[in-house]
Amino acid sequence: MKKINWGIIGVGRIAEKFATDLATIDDAQLVACASHSLERARDFANRYNAAHAFGDYESIFSVKDLDVIYIATPHTAHAACTQLCLENNVAVLCEKPFAMNGTEVAQMVKMAREKNVFLMEALWTRFLPATKKVLDIIESGAIGEIKTIHADFGFIPPFLPERRVLNPALGGGAFLDIGLYPAFLSLLLMGYPTDILATSTFGPTGTDETSTFIYKYGNKATASLNCTFGAPTRIEAFIYGTEGYIQMMPKFHETKEIRLYKTDAEPEIFTFERETWGYDFETREVNQCLRNGQTESKLWSLDDSLNLIRLLDETRKTAGIKYDTDK
Repeated sequence: MKKINWGIIGVGRIAEKFATDLATIDDAQLVACASHSLERARDFANRYNAAHAFGDYESIFSVKDLDVIYIATPHTAHAACTQLCLENNVAVLCEKPFAMNGTEVAQMVKMAREKNVFLMEALWTRFLPATKKVLDIIESGAIGEIKTIHADFGFIPPFLPERRVLNPALGGGAFLDIGLYPAFLSLLLMGYPTDILATSTFGPTGTDETSTFIYKYGNKATASLNCTFGAPTRIEAFIYGTEGYIQMMPKFHETKEIRLYKTDAEPEIFTFERETWGYDFETREVNQCLRNGQTESKLWSLDDSLNLIRLLDETRKTAGIKYDTDK
């Protein structure tokens, strides 16, 4: 079986995790990487056994038999890098958030569909066995009808204003970086809300430090969600139903353990041990889609990504989180 040949654009910390997990997959290999710094690209290529390294993004397309590119740049470059790949007819797995706003995502999706080239948002949580088990439990009716979801994500990053996390010019801020995970979970489990409440506090760089948001689903359910760069939170999620609840243990977005609680019964504990960071599951999904000739994943489609960015946009608008790219 021919191996799927991967390239990576952007060689930061998340790209290192992705490349580490990619190396555990037998039917795929990293063949090229690109950065604005040739020195960094060469160092990355040496550490992860890539044959080619480039000091600009465009040159990566000179590599023959390149099947797919993983985009690991700052948020603000996601749309441009994705479009560059699609113009060169190379499949794309692009980090979350897919882009800075719905306008950019719509352009990306339109181009991918017109060119019939595979495109997927790298929402790795969707493909983890624990997430799939949560969906199976809910579908089985074990916790009854969902009434509320509680989820949080918080940590204190180092104060480095020039780096992506706190830099508004690079799409920094808690909500787009980590608030996306609670928002995604509620969207996955309950669909698009009918009402959105949100508020934020802002740090010295102008990016949101803490964002709290509540989603309402008609008269049926609510989701109470929070993200912060101001405190280390539990990073766990609770899904409460009429007949029980599910606890996604910390850190819920990459959890290896979930617990099912039923009335007057001992909790059922499900564990999902792995030796990887967890990025290999989304990578395997992309590999399978490419081998099947698919241009979208059925587990996380482009319509799913359009719904998520719409939810992020509307929540940001309500909370007053703005970026220059919104103009």
